[in-house]
Amino acid sequence: MNFHATPIAGVCVVELDLLSDERGFLARSYAQDAFTERGLLAQTTEANVSFNERAATLRGMHYQAEPHPDPKLVRCTRGSMWDVALDLRPGSTTYLEWFGTTLSSENRNALHIPAGCAHGFITLEPSTEVLYLMGARYHADLARGVRWDDPAFRIDWPLQPAAISSRDAAFTNFIR
Repeated sequence: MNFHATPIAGVCVVELDLLSDERGFLARSYAQDAFTERGLLAQTTEANVSFNERAATLRGMHYQAEPHPDPKLVRCTRGSMWDVALDLRPGSTTYLEWFGTTLSSENRNALHIPAGCAHGFITLEPSTEVLYLMGARYHADLARGVRWDDPAFRIDWPLQPAAISSRDAAFTNFIR
């Protein structure tokens, strides 16, 4: 695996190192020691799959509050999406800044999102499937979110959402 830093501490693009031959390829997509030595996702407690029927489906911006914030590794296994990490860590030098990248079944990259950052994505094509490796168990009472279009963040989404859940649409603007 190759780890590519982004402007936000702890947010990185993870690129597979493919071992290819006439059959196809093999690649390690997660190794606890490689992540731990970089201060990234040290353990996985859950794996989740999100299937999105329509292009322009928006999910986010989600995070889990203390005492169980949820670091995650997100990979697109079918289709493509534009994935965003938003830094909500008050002590961070990049507080309220965001990073976005395209994840697809073609580029096979993943995005590591550390605890304290919100996450969201918009699908770029129909039938997009997403795999999440989670570093903390889901606690419904700690689930939080902020508006995807909050002017405080100025996230430059590549297209307008055609589908968004009522829960995500009801998130309020961020209050400092």
